[in-house]
Amino acid sequence: EGPLIRECLLPIWLEKPETARRVKQRIGVVLDWAYANGMRATEAPMRSLGRALPRQPKRDNHFAAMPYEDVPSFIEHLRKRESVARLALEFLILCSSRSGEVRGAKWAEIDLKNKLWTVPAERMKVGKEHIVPLTDAAVDVLHRARPFYAPCSDLVFPGRNVMRPMSDMTLLKILRYAKLPYTVHGFRSSFRDWAAEQTSYPGEVAEAALAHTVANRVEAAYRRTNYLDKRRELMRDWADFCTNKGGLN
Repeated sequence: EGPLIRECLLPIWLEKPETARRVKQRIGVVLDWAYANGMRATEAPMRSLGRALPRQPKRDNHFAAMPYEDVPSFIEHLRKRESVARLALEFLILCSSRSGEVRGAKWAEIDLKNKLWTVPAERMKVGKEHIVPLTDAAVDVLHRARPFYAPCSDLVFPGRNVMRPMSDMTLLKILRYAKLPYTVHGFRSSFRDWAAEQTSYPGEVAEAALAHTVANRVEAAYRRTNYLDKRRELMRDWADFCTNKGGLN
């Protein structure tokens, strides 16, 4: 019966993932009730069924994330045409940054000599300055963005009105035009999944790259490093993966 359930779910499994998951769960409840009442010989085969269905987009707090395996081909898609929005989205992916941090980035925050981007505390979600190590791929994006420079605003990725950052919707439209069901924020989850599944970097290094706060106050008080050197290596490996230089580890 596993194949029968699979055939039932397949038409909606990727198109309507949330609905499909609920249907799968309810089928399991019905079959388990039947087993408990002696109407069938075995429990519902839901665990093995999960392995027979294609992988759905992962969600992080309702932010649909592109599977990290698909990110390199999406980077190739972005590079087929050059625009401020496409450059901003590529930079966002390579740096695993939040949309607002990238859209509000200014050239004064960029240190090309030392390959560092210092995001001031007032522009960070957690209210703490964040230093992003810039990979060669990220620096390349900045060089390609330079022709769009507007001295009056100093924005790295200016919007249609150069005095203001582009809207988050401008970045999301790139995904929608490509008919992809993901969110811009979801790329941070793509990075986190890749780091966990394909690298041996400690989790705290990946969390530092995402500028996440440490939940444990005692641990936060004793942690005196932002793991900059390790994060530089981590982001280099991520950039190599995204640009097909490193492949899967």
